[in-house]
Amino acid sequence: MNINQLMKQAKKMQAKMAELQAELEQKTVESSAGGGMVKVIANGKQEILSITIDPEVVNAEDIEMLQDLILAAVNDALRKAQEMVAEEMSKITGGLKIPGLF
Repeated sequence: MNINQLMKQAKKMQAKMAELQAELEQKTVESSAGGGMVKVIANGKQEILSITIDPEVVNAEDIEMLQDLILAAVNDALRKAQEMVAEEMSKITGGLKIPGLF
């Protein structure tokens, strides 16, 4: 393979990755904690889009439990978002791990 072919492939991959980034902004994952009492939705950019809290779990005397549920749901949503990104990226890179991508 000569350098020109390699450069063309790199440009194609770069274009596909830019397209994928735009698509990932629109894709979401949902996570929950406490049996669904706290729900979190994140996108492929690993941004939290929403947090829903069931009013039953809101107890002024047990704020720590609510904080723990939110933390667990957010961390799980971010983990799922990272997995989604890695899966989509592997489709473009053929499973090749390229440092610095996402």
